[in-house]
Amino acid sequence: MSTAVTDTVRYTSDGQLLDIHRATAPDAPTVLLWHGRGPAERDVLGALAATVARLGATVIVPDWHPDAPDGGRPQLAASLRFTWDFVPDPAKITLVGWSLGGRAAMATALRPDPPEGWRPAAVVGIAARYNQPEPLLGLPSPMAVCATAPPLPIHLVHGTADRVCDFANAREFQAVLASHGRQAPLTELTTDHSGAVMAEYAPELGRCRPAHSGSSYREGLRTARVIAEAAGLSVKEARVGG
Repeated sequence: MSTAVTDTVRYTSDGQLLDIHRATAPDAPTVLLWHGRGPAERDVLGALAATVARLGATVIVPDWHPDAPDGGRPQLAASLRFTWDFVPDPAKITLVGWSLGGRAAMATALRPDPPEGWRPAAVVGIAARYNQPEPLLGLPSPMAVCATAPPLPIHLVHGTADRVCDFANAREFQAVLASHGRQAPLTELTTDHSGAVMAEYAPELGRCRPAHSGSSYREGLRTARVIAEAAGLSVKEARVGG
């Protein structure tokens, strides 16, 4: 297992930050990972991003503000531009999102008019809703554009105990994709909304935090493997255990 190094940089003119969890291999694939509805929660995804980096992919995790008047739309766009500039070949980026960020990632990947003609190499939606319009980007729901979805790999991850975004929605989205001839593997986790991203809700903080042990950690390892494999890496179970 490689050792990851994390850098924090400003990626917008107003000082928004992102973390770069760097894999050691110079030719490592790149993953752009969007957090959910909570503002500036890149730290929540820290354990998951670090695990994916140890598996061999460099992971970029930006802060963004869904609570802003503009819904954080310019920040999502800026994180895309940063990542395009960061990698030698933007066509090899894997786009991943959790919860509201997952719906934004899926809508971005499947939209009929991709931003600046760009599509990711693969997209992973984690614990998201796919049957509602995408409010941040002003796009139709991912489910509404399944019939014209481009031929890129689509991966779904969802906890069966999720009480924030119902697991049944992921099953429905998978079925609609299949009805249009698109196969999207669904990894079913025995965890809740935050556990799907190797995190746990902390009542004393009023927000989620990374999990480093327990069931949230163990199920989050499965999510990390899905992301790494979507990015083109060959993952063995033993490489992320312990």
